[in-house]
Amino acid sequence: MKKLVHLILLLLPTAMLWAQEEAVFTHYNLAPILINPAAAGFEESHQVQFNARGQWIGFPDAPKNVGVQYHGPLGNTFGFGLAVMGESAARLSRVRARLNSAFRFKINNDIKFALGFSTEFSQVSIGNNVLGEPEPIYQQGDNIIEGIVNGRQNFDASLGLFARIHENTFVSLSFTNLIAQRLNNIVSNSSSGGIFQHYAFLVGHKFKLANNQFSLEPSLLVRQIKDTPFNLDINLKAGLLNDKLIAGLSYRSLKTIGALIGTEISQSFRFFYTFDLSMQDLQQYSSGSHEVTLIFGFKGAQSKTNSLYGKR
Repeated sequence: MKKLVHLILLLLPTAMLWAQEEAVFTHYNLAPILINPAAAGFEESHQVQFNARGQWIGFPDAPKNVGVQYHGPLGNTFGFGLAVMGESAARLSRVRARLNSAFRFKINNDIKFALGFSTEFSQVSIGNNVLGEPEPIYQQGDNIIEGIVNGRQNFDASLGLFARIHENTFVSLSFTNLIAQRLNNIVSNSSSGGIFQHYAFLVGHKFKLANNQFSLEPSLLVRQIKDTPFNLDINLKAGLLNDKLIAGLSYRSLKTIGALIGTEISQSFRFFYTFDLSMQDLQQYSSGSHEVTLIFGFKGAQSKTNSLYGKR
Protein backbone atom coordinates (compact mmCIF):
# COMPACT_ATOMS: atom_id res chain seq x y z
CA MET A 1 0.00 0.00 0.00
CA LYS A 2 2.85 2.39 0.78
CA LYS A 3 4.32 1.94 -2.69
CA LEU A 4 0.89 2.55 -4.22
CA VAL A 5 0.52 5.80 -2.29
CA HIS A 6 3.94 7.03 -3.38
CA LEU A 7 3.17 6.10 -6.98
CA ILE A 8 -0.08 8.09 -6.89
CA LEU A 9 1.63 11.06 -5.30
CA LEU A 10 4.39 11.03 -7.88
CA LEU A 11 2.33 10.61 -11.03
CA LEU A 12 -0.89 12.49 -10.30
CA PRO A 13 0.69 15.77 -9.07
CA THR A 14 3.03 15.60 -12.06
CA ALA A 15 0.01 15.54 -14.34
CA MET A 16 -1.60 18.35 -12.36
CA LEU A 17 1.41 20.65 -12.44
CA TRP A 18 2.52 19.97 -16.00
CA ALA A 19 -0.78 19.58 -17.82
CA GLN A 20 -2.84 21.99 -15.79
CA GLU A 21 -0.18 24.61 -15.13
CA GLU A 22 -2.35 26.39 -12.54
CA ALA A 23 -3.27 26.16 -8.89
CA VAL A 24 -6.53 24.51 -7.93
CA PHE A 25 -8.70 26.60 -5.60
CA THR A 26 -12.42 26.00 -5.13
CA HIS A 27 -13.29 29.47 -3.82
CA TYR A 28 -13.42 30.98 -7.31
CA ASN A 29 -17.14 31.81 -6.92
CA LEU A 30 -16.25 33.87 -3.83
CA ALA A 31 -13.12 35.40 -5.33
CA PRO A 32 -13.21 35.26 -9.16
CA ILE A 33 -9.72 36.77 -9.36
CA LEU A 34 -8.49 33.21 -8.70
CA ILE A 35 -9.50 32.17 -12.22
CA ASN A 36 -10.00 35.41 -14.14
CA PRO A 37 -7.67 38.45 -14.41
CA ALA A 38 -10.63 40.58 -15.56
CA ALA A 39 -11.94 40.52 -11.96
CA ALA A 40 -9.05 42.78 -10.87
CA GLY A 41 -10.60 45.89 -9.37
CA PHE A 42 -14.08 44.91 -10.56
CA GLU A 43 -15.62 45.47 -7.11
CA GLU A 44 -14.10 48.94 -7.18
CA SER A 45 -12.40 48.20 -3.88
CA HIS A 46 -8.84 47.38 -2.89
CA GLN A 47 -8.47 43.81 -1.65
CA VAL A 48 -5.74 41.73 -0.07
CA GLN A 49 -6.50 38.05 -0.25
CA PHE A 50 -4.97 34.93 1.33
CA ASN A 51 -5.75 31.42 0.08
CA ALA A 52 -4.58 28.06 1.37
CA ARG A 53 -5.64 24.58 0.32
CA GLY A 54 -4.54 21.17 1.57
CA GLN A 55 -5.67 18.23 -0.53
CA TRP A 56 -5.97 14.53 0.39
CA ILE A 57 -5.07 15.13 4.03
CA GLY A 58 -3.55 11.97 5.46
CA PHE A 59 -1.28 11.17 2.53
CA PRO A 60 2.42 11.97 2.94
CA ASP A 61 3.50 14.89 0.72
CA ALA A 62 -0.08 15.51 -0.41
CA PRO A 63 -0.75 18.51 -2.72
CA LYS A 64 -0.81 21.94 -1.07
CA ASN A 65 -1.51 25.39 -2.54
CA VAL A 66 -0.98 28.76 -0.88
CA GLY A 67 -1.30 32.24 -2.28
CA VAL A 68 -1.44 35.92 -1.43
CA GLN A 69 -2.57 38.65 -3.78
CA TYR A 70 -3.67 42.23 -4.02
CA HIS A 71 -5.99 43.78 -6.59
CA GLY A 72 -7.91 47.01 -6.85
CA PRO A 73 -9.04 49.84 -9.14
CA LEU A 74 -6.83 52.43 -10.78
CA GLY A 75 -9.10 55.35 -11.50
CA ASN A 76 -12.55 54.78 -12.97
CA THR A 77 -11.70 52.28 -15.70
CA PHE A 78 -8.56 50.29 -14.88
CA GLY A 79 -7.85 47.44 -12.46
CA PHE A 80 -4.49 46.15 -11.28
CA GLY A 81 -3.32 43.15 -9.28
CA LEU A 82 -0.25 41.26 -8.05
CA ALA A 83 -0.19 37.65 -6.87
CA VAL A 84 2.40 35.22 -5.50
CA MET A 85 1.49 31.56 -5.20
CA GLY A 86 3.26 28.41 -4.12
CA GLU A 87 2.33 24.81 -4.89
CA SER A 88 3.79 21.52 -3.81
CA ALA A 89 2.90 17.90 -4.50
CA ALA A 90 5.09 14.91 -3.70
CA ARG A 91 8.60 15.94 -4.83
CA LEU A 92 7.42 18.75 -7.10
CA SER A 93 7.10 22.41 -6.14
CA ARG A 94 6.18 25.56 -8.06
CA VAL A 95 6.49 29.25 -7.25
CA ARG A 96 4.48 31.68 -9.36
CA ALA A 97 4.36 35.47 -9.64
CA ARG A 98 1.47 37.00 -11.57
CA LEU A 99 0.59 40.49 -12.76
CA ASN A 100 -3.13 41.13 -13.46
CA SER A 101 -4.54 44.08 -15.36
CA ALA A 102 -8.10 44.87 -16.38
CA PHE A 103 -10.11 47.49 -18.24
CA ARG A 104 -13.72 47.88 -17.09
CA PHE A 105 -16.60 49.94 -18.42
CA LYS A 106 -20.39 50.14 -18.43
CA ILE A 107 -22.26 49.20 -21.57
CA ASN A 108 -25.42 50.69 -20.04
CA ASN A 109 -26.92 51.07 -16.57
CA ASP A 110 -27.57 47.32 -16.35
CA ILE A 111 -24.35 45.84 -17.73
CA LYS A 112 -20.83 46.30 -16.40
CA PHE A 113 -18.05 44.63 -18.38
CA ALA A 114 -14.31 44.04 -17.95
CA LEU A 115 -11.52 42.71 -20.14
CA GLY A 116 -8.44 41.39 -18.33
CA PHE A 117 -4.97 40.17 -19.13
CA SER A 118 -2.31 38.57 -16.93
CA THR A 119 1.33 37.68 -17.32
CA GLU A 120 3.03 35.12 -15.13
CA PHE A 121 6.51 33.89 -14.32
CA SER A 122 6.89 30.51 -12.62
CA GLN A 123 9.63 28.14 -11.57
CA VAL A 124 9.09 24.42 -11.24
CA SER A 125 11.59 22.32 -9.31
CA ILE A 126 11.95 18.88 -7.84
CA GLY A 127 13.87 18.05 -4.66
CA ASN A 128 17.39 16.89 -5.47
CA ASN A 129 17.00 14.16 -2.84
CA VAL A 130 14.93 12.24 -5.41
CA LEU A 131 18.17 11.47 -7.26
CA GLY A 132 19.87 9.79 -4.33
CA GLU A 133 17.10 7.86 -2.61
CA PRO A 134 17.99 4.29 -1.61
CA GLU A 135 14.96 3.05 -3.54
CA PRO A 136 14.70 5.19 -6.71
CA ILE A 137 11.14 6.17 -7.64
CA TYR A 138 12.05 7.16 -11.20
CA GLN A 139 14.09 5.69 -14.02
CA GLN A 140 17.61 7.07 -14.10
CA GLY A 141 18.32 8.98 -17.27
CA ASP A 142 14.84 10.52 -17.36
CA ASN A 143 15.62 13.93 -18.88
CA ILE A 144 12.36 15.49 -17.70
CA ILE A 145 12.94 14.62 -14.03
CA GLU A 146 16.65 15.34 -13.99
CA GLY A 147 16.19 18.54 -15.98
CA ILE A 148 14.13 20.28 -13.32
CA VAL A 149 16.12 19.36 -10.22
CA ASN A 150 17.67 22.83 -10.34
CA GLY A 151 14.42 24.44 -11.45
CA ARG A 152 12.76 25.18 -14.77
CA GLN A 153 11.44 28.65 -15.55
CA ASN A 154 8.31 29.39 -17.55
CA PHE A 155 6.54 32.49 -18.79
CA ASP A 156 2.83 32.48 -19.56
CA ALA A 157 -0.23 34.66 -20.08
CA SER A 158 -4.00 34.53 -19.58
CA LEU A 159 -6.99 36.42 -20.97
CA GLY A 160 -10.34 36.98 -19.28
CA LEU A 161 -13.77 38.53 -19.70
CA PHE A 162 -16.03 39.39 -16.77
CA ALA A 163 -19.51 40.91 -16.71
CA ARG A 164 -22.25 41.78 -14.25
CA ILE A 165 -25.78 41.99 -15.62
CA HIS A 166 -28.74 43.57 -13.81
CA GLU A 167 -26.65 43.77 -10.61
CA ASN A 168 -26.99 40.13 -9.50
CA THR A 169 -26.03 38.03 -12.54
CA PHE A 170 -22.33 37.47 -13.22
CA VAL A 171 -20.54 35.79 -16.14
CA SER A 172 -16.85 34.92 -16.32
CA LEU A 173 -14.80 33.45 -19.17
CA SER A 174 -11.04 33.01 -18.98
CA PHE A 175 -8.39 31.40 -21.16
CA THR A 176 -5.13 30.30 -19.52
CA ASN A 177 -1.78 28.94 -20.73
CA LEU A 178 -1.88 31.05 -23.89
CA ILE A 179 1.89 30.90 -24.35
CA ALA A 180 2.67 27.47 -22.88
CA GLN A 181 0.04 25.67 -24.94
CA ARG A 182 1.23 27.47 -28.09
CA LEU A 183 4.81 26.31 -27.47
CA ASN A 184 3.60 22.77 -26.75
CA ASN A 185 1.67 22.72 -30.02
CA ILE A 186 4.78 23.83 -31.91
CA VAL A 187 6.91 21.12 -30.29
CA SER A 188 4.30 18.43 -30.91
CA ASN A 189 3.43 19.81 -34.37
CA SER A 190 -0.21 20.04 -33.31
CA SER A 191 -2.72 22.84 -33.79
CA SER A 192 -5.85 21.23 -32.36
CA GLY A 193 -7.98 22.97 -29.78
CA GLY A 194 -6.54 26.51 -29.98
CA ILE A 195 -7.28 28.64 -26.92
CA PHE A 196 -10.09 26.26 -25.99
CA GLN A 197 -7.60 23.70 -24.65
CA HIS A 198 -7.55 25.65 -21.35
CA TYR A 199 -10.62 27.64 -20.37
CA ALA A 200 -12.98 28.26 -17.46
CA PHE A 201 -16.57 29.48 -17.84
CA LEU A 202 -18.45 30.58 -14.73
CA VAL A 203 -22.02 31.88 -14.55
CA GLY A 204 -24.26 32.56 -11.56
CA HIS A 205 -27.16 34.60 -10.24
CA LYS A 206 -27.96 35.90 -6.78
CA PHE A 207 -31.60 35.83 -5.64
CA LYS A 208 -32.34 38.24 -2.80
CA LEU A 209 -35.23 37.26 -0.54
CA ALA A 210 -36.90 38.50 2.66
CA ASN A 211 -35.80 42.11 2.24
CA ASN A 212 -32.17 41.09 1.62
CA GLN A 213 -32.01 39.11 4.87
CA PHE A 214 -31.73 35.85 2.91
CA SER A 215 -30.17 35.09 -0.46
CA LEU A 216 -29.55 32.11 -2.73
CA GLU A 217 -26.81 32.07 -5.33
CA PRO A 218 -26.55 29.10 -7.71
CA SER A 219 -23.54 29.03 -10.03
CA LEU A 220 -22.03 26.73 -12.62
CA LEU A 221 -18.39 26.30 -13.62
CA VAL A 222 -17.25 24.54 -16.79
CA ARG A 223 -13.49 23.99 -16.88
CA GLN A 224 -11.44 22.41 -19.62
CA ILE A 225 -7.75 21.63 -19.17
CA LYS A 226 -5.83 19.79 -21.85
CA ASP A 227 -5.07 16.13 -21.12
CA THR A 228 -7.25 16.11 -17.96
CA PRO A 229 -10.88 15.02 -17.45
CA PHE A 230 -13.62 17.53 -18.29
CA ASN A 231 -14.74 19.33 -15.11
CA LEU A 232 -18.23 20.59 -14.24
CA ASP A 233 -18.99 22.22 -10.87
CA ILE A 234 -22.50 22.90 -9.58
CA ASN A 235 -22.55 25.31 -6.63
CA LEU A 236 -25.25 26.67 -4.35
CA LYS A 237 -24.47 29.41 -1.85
CA ALA A 238 -26.89 30.78 0.76
CA GLY A 239 -26.52 34.01 2.71
CA LEU A 240 -28.24 34.96 5.95
CA LEU A 241 -28.59 38.37 7.62
CA ASN A 242 -27.44 40.26 4.53
CA ASP A 243 -24.58 37.78 3.97
CA LYS A 244 -23.21 38.04 7.49
CA LEU A 245 -23.38 34.23 7.55
CA ILE A 246 -22.72 32.20 4.40
CA ALA A 247 -23.10 28.47 3.73
CA GLY A 248 -22.96 26.42 0.57
CA LEU A 249 -22.64 23.09 -1.21
CA SER A 250 -20.75 22.08 -4.34
CA TYR A 251 -20.80 19.02 -6.53
CA ARG A 252 -18.03 18.36 -9.02
CA SER A 253 -18.13 15.94 -11.93
CA LEU A 254 -14.83 14.51 -10.66
CA LYS A 255 -16.98 12.90 -7.94
CA THR A 256 -16.28 15.38 -5.19
CA ILE A 257 -18.68 17.22 -2.90
CA GLY A 258 -17.81 20.27 -0.85
CA ALA A 259 -19.38 22.09 2.09
CA LEU A 260 -18.79 25.83 2.57
CA ILE A 261 -19.16 28.05 5.61
CA GLY A 262 -18.13 31.67 5.91
CA THR A 263 -18.86 35.11 7.25
CA GLU A 264 -18.59 38.73 6.27
CA ILE A 265 -17.99 40.45 9.58
CA SER A 266 -17.89 43.76 7.79
CA GLN A 267 -17.34 44.96 4.26
CA SER A 268 -13.63 45.02 5.04
CA PHE A 269 -13.22 41.40 6.20
CA ARG A 270 -14.47 38.07 4.83
CA PHE A 271 -13.62 34.54 5.89
CA PHE A 272 -14.50 31.27 4.09
CA TYR A 273 -13.76 27.61 4.78
CA THR A 274 -14.55 24.59 2.59
CA PHE A 275 -14.27 20.88 3.32
CA ASP A 276 -14.15 18.59 0.28
CA LEU A 277 -14.91 14.89 0.31
CA SER A 278 -14.20 12.56 -2.59
CA MET A 279 -16.66 9.84 -3.53
CA GLN A 280 -13.91 7.74 -5.13
CA ASP A 281 -12.05 4.79 -3.59
CA LEU A 282 -9.11 7.09 -2.80
CA GLN A 283 -11.16 8.73 -0.04
CA GLN A 284 -10.80 5.74 2.29
CA TYR A 285 -7.11 6.63 2.69
CA SER A 286 -7.66 10.38 3.22
CA SER A 287 -9.54 12.67 5.58
CA GLY A 288 -10.58 15.01 2.77
CA SER A 289 -9.40 18.40 1.54
CA HIS A 290 -9.53 21.76 3.31
CA GLU A 291 -9.47 25.28 1.92
CA VAL A 292 -9.39 28.66 3.68
CA THR A 293 -9.75 32.15 2.22
CA LEU A 294 -9.30 35.49 4.00
CA ILE A 295 -10.19 38.72 2.20
CA PHE A 296 -9.44 42.21 3.52
CA GLY A 297 -11.18 44.97 1.60
CA PHE A 298 -10.78 48.74 1.50
CA LYS A 299 -13.57 50.53 -0.32
CA GLY A 300 -12.80 53.41 -2.65
CA ALA A 301 -14.52 56.73 -2.15
CA GLN A 302 -16.51 56.39 -5.36
CA SER A 303 -18.14 53.02 -4.66
CA LYS A 304 -19.06 52.58 -1.03
CA THR A 305 -22.28 50.84 -2.06
CA ASN A 306 -21.19 48.78 -5.08
CA SER A 307 -20.00 45.19 -5.00
CA LEU A 308 -19.22 42.46 -7.48
CA TYR A 309 -22.75 41.09 -7.47
CA GLY A 310 -24.56 44.42 -7.23
CA LYS A 311 -25.46 47.10 -4.73
CA ARG A 312 -25.74 46.24 -1.08
